Amino acid sequence: MSALRMAFNELRRITSGKLPKLAVLALALVPLLYASLYLYANKDPYANLNHVPAALVVKDKGAKDLNAGKEVADELLNGKKFNWHVVDNPADADDGVRKGTYIFALTLPEDFSEALTSAEQNKPRQGVLTLTTNDANNYLGSTIANQVVAEVRRAVTAKVSTEAADKLLLGFSTIRQETTKAADGATKLADGAGQLRTGVNELDKGQHQLLDGATQAASGATQLRDGLHQLRSQTAPLPDSTRQLANGARQVADGNETAARQAEEYAKKAQALVGVLDQANGDIAARLRTLGFTEDQVQRVLSTIGQVRKPVDDANGKVQGAAGDLRKLANGADQVADGAELLASKMPALVDGVGKLDDGATKLADGTAQLRDGEQKAVDGTTKLKDGANQLADGSAQLRDGLTGGVNKIPDADDPTRAAIAQAIGDPVAVKGLSQTKAATYGAGLAPFFLGLATWIGAFVLFLLLRPLSRRALAAGQSALRVALGGWLPGALLGIVQVLVMFSVVRFVVDIEPSNPWGTFGFLVLMSLTFVAILHALNAAFGAVGKFLGLILLILQLVSAGGTFPWQTIPVPLYPLHYGLPMGYAVDGLRHLMYGGDLGSVGHDALILLAWLVGALALSSVAAYKQRVWTPSKLKPELVL
Repeated sequence: MSALRMAFNELRRITSGKLPKLAVLALALVPLLYASLYLYANKDPYANLNHVPAALVVKDKGAKDLNAGKEVADELLNGKKFNWHVVDNPADADDGVRKGTYIFALTLPEDFSEALTSAEQNKPRQGVLTLTTNDANNYLGSTIANQVVAEVRRAVTAKVSTEAADKLLLGFSTIRQETTKAADGATKLADGAGQLRTGVNELDKGQHQLLDGATQAASGATQLRDGLHQLRSQTAPLPDSTRQLANGARQVADGNETAARQAEEYAKKAQALVGVLDQANGDIAARLRTLGFTEDQVQRVLSTIGQVRKPVDDANGKVQGAAGDLRKLANGADQVADGAELLASKMPALVDGVGKLDDGATKLADGTAQLRDGEQKAVDGTTKLKDGANQLADGSAQLRDGLTGGVNKIPDADDPTRAAIAQAIGDPVAVKGLSQTKAATYGAGLAPFFLGLATWIGAFVLFLLLRPLSRRALAAGQSALRVALGGWLPGALLGIVQVLVMFSVVRFVVDIEPSNPWGTFGFLVLMSLTFVAILHALNAAFGAVGKFLGLILLILQLVSAGGTFPWQTIPVPLYPLHYGLPMGYAVDGLRHLMYGGDLGSVGHDALILLAWLVGALALSSVAAYKQRVWTPSKLKPELVL
């Protein structure tokens, strides 16, 4: 008989009759009832906190411009996170908490606002919120109440700090305005000091140039004085000398005039001789032509005569030139004699003028020396002024830069920016959420754990009806592996049906959507096959005791799988249970598939479950092998479930 044949006979056995069919249907619905109803109830419990009753007592009288009690109360009532009941008397609120009418009570005392503003009077003290809880009502309610009060405290602290920061920034704005004015004045001072330094530098430059000019003038005046002294001493004999010169020049001019006149007489006689010769040439030419000489012969004769008279012509030219030169010399000598006469007549006045210049140069030398000494004093004073102007310019520039830099460091925020900065100062910590994977709701967060738990329970209830091993197959001597597979397959098929129904309702009715739907379904099928194999092996090997062991394993896995809190929070002695039992790997794999985590760990989890599956089938095969031998305890077991 094949394993499939044995499985078919077992399924036919448990579905023979109306009630057995209903029992099989109920078995298929057990995981659905456990998973869907539990997840539905826990899908988003935080959304229903507005049904939790709480008492709110506001006794705050306010202070100045702050009424923190009213503002806190309005924020709580408008938020509608709890079912707040405003109670006037603190005693009534305490009594309501004691009787369970309210889960907790929050009281804002009379001096709440006054305490928050006490720092302005240099008498700082804390504003005290009174929270009344009763663990007899609900322990989680007390925990939630503490969180609510902490949130209120943070909100009030942020508001008070924001207002204080706003006033501080407003003060900064005033300081900045005044500092800006000072910086403007310092800028003007720096500009004026810079201009003063420039002017003083120009003045210093001009003074040095003037000093140099005065020094040069004093030196030149001294040289002029010395030169005039020498000139005066040298020009003293000039009147007598020029008179002698004038007399000599006149004598020379007279002699030159006499020589010129004689030369001119000689020149006239020479020129007359040349005229006679020219007349003779004409007469000779005419005479020759008369005598019958040809023109050529006449010209040869005239040429010969010309050669003969050439010395005469040359001498005449020299005489004429010498007469002209002597005339020019006579005229020039006459002019020189006239000039010498004029010079001789003017020389006494020139000598007197040189004497006066000498006296003036002496006074000029003394004045320029005094001017030089005065300019030196002026340069010394200007140098000191320049140093002072430089120090003033540098100091005013540093003052300007310091004030300008200080202005830039003083906050200058407009109203929206100041409000934002005040908010940041008042509530300095902000949280930026970065979630690699995230469950959409509280129910989705618990889904991996409860789906694994439901799958285990579904496998458990299957063997309340199914027989782990076929007695006919055992009696017929079938192989142990075939008998084991024949006992496991019915539960495996029903487990797949359980998973299909459970996953469909959780996905489409409870509306929990996995990130990887097909992977999640396949992993659930692997979980079901593994859990069915484990419980089948326990029932096959230990009988009724195996069902008890299945419950024990369920309890151990509930405390070690890490389905709610991280498994690391369990006691250290329980760590081996987490590493050894399959539920932790099943929950881990489902989390990664449902939330979109790393699929690498899913493969590891799947291998662990496959190892458990193979190991469980091996144990079932060993149990089938041993049960081929009938014993009295087998014929009449002590415990029957």
